[in-house]
Amino acid sequence: MSLSVRKHIPNFITSLNLFSGCLSIVLSFEGYLLLAVYMIFFSAILDFLDGMTARLLNVYSKVGKELDSLADVVSFGVAPSVIVYFLMKGALYNTHYIPTLAELPVIDILFLIAPFLIAVFSGIRLAKFNIDERQSNSFIGLPTPANALFFVSLYIITLVSENYLVHYLIQNKIFLLVLILVFSLLLVAEFPMFSLKFRNLGFRGNKIRFIFVGLSAILLILLQSIAIPFIIILYILLSAINNWIYNLD
Repeated sequence: MSLSVRKHIPNFITSLNLFSGCLSIVLSFEGYLLLAVYMIFFSAILDFLDGMTARLLNVYSKVGKELDSLADVVSFGVAPSVIVYFLMKGALYNTHYIPTLAELPVIDILFLIAPFLIAVFSGIRLAKFNIDERQSNSFIGLPTPANALFFVSLYIITLVSENYLVHYLIQNKIFLLVLILVFSLLLVAEFPMFSLKFRNLGFRGNKIRFIFVGLSAILLILLQSIAIPFIIILYILLSAINNWIYNLD
């Protein structure tokens, strides 16, 4: 395969990521929230593949880096914001009657626009990533795909969980607002978080990654489709432990 062809493969995958994020937004507004969630998961897979492909083919480019961030703003910023917007709307109005915009009190409007902080802070986080040379082998702040998967997985939980407390929390406007604010701050915080890029196949130098993968597998077995938010929380906690106590990397 010639270099001229190879260098476009990662960018093509990134473009599919962007396309998938756009479809997620459309599906959300058309009422297909579960499909919209699946498109964000598909974007996350593509986001992993474009970077891996660029490394395997050794075709890194500045255009690819910028395109990747632009795609991520849509797929992991705007698209999950729209899904959380509908979760917030459900938390505010769990009846058949939903007031028109002109009828909404100011406090309700503030709750309804709060989900779009996810898009704003994702954009800031990605802009910082592009100019921060410290983030080649690790992250400073929560990665946008992890943040997006956390939030969109909440919708899946509302479909599959029969636990009253779980439903009460996810359908509670204050709880959702607190999650939005906390995770938005995590996106831009000066908080080192380990990368899932394995340096080699050995345990040495990859301890924290193997521990995370092992515990995540256990959570998937035990919790199945509702495991994702807990895996993201595990990732945050292990990063804190790794940074401040053990330094397992």
